Amino acid sequence: MVESEKAGVKYLALHIATLGGVGLLPKAPGTWGTVATVPFAWLVKEAGSFWYWLALLLLSVLGSWATSVACRHFQRKDPSQVVVDEAAGLWVTLLFLPEGWVWWLVGVVLFRLFDIFKPWPVNWLDRELPSPWGVMADDLAAGLYAGLSMTLLARIISL
Repeated sequence: MVESEKAGVKYLALHIATLGGVGLLPKAPGTWGTVATVPFAWLVKEAGSFWYWLALLLLSVLGSWATSVACRHFQRKDPSQVVVDEAAGLWVTLLFLPEGWVWWLVGVVLFRLFDIFKPWPVNWLDRELPSPWGVMADDLAAGLYAGLSMTLLARIISL
């Protein structure tokens, strides 16, 4: 690969990893990455579950590749600028989404709480798996916890 092609591939990977630069915001990049994901998630969710699952798979696979490039670029195991993992984690949360717009807000809040506090095994995945797997896996697990918690909360409220 010639140097300009390598630079283009690196640019694309960094663009994906930072969600178009959202991860470069100076304060709370993970939260901004999560919030920036919502409109696209809503559009794909409206297209149907097949497209949502396909987009989640692509987001996870491309996100892992982009994260590995970004970790080398930023020379850190889990750079704060990388927020594609938050996008994938939120998408997992939204798999469990009950009806109503308020649940979108609940999903975002629950996901951020699980991502920030990292209960076991989320913290183990983050700590023990090498990049990019740990970077992505802890957010996917946090998304699963948030989605299951949202489902439980919705059932308790509907009683």
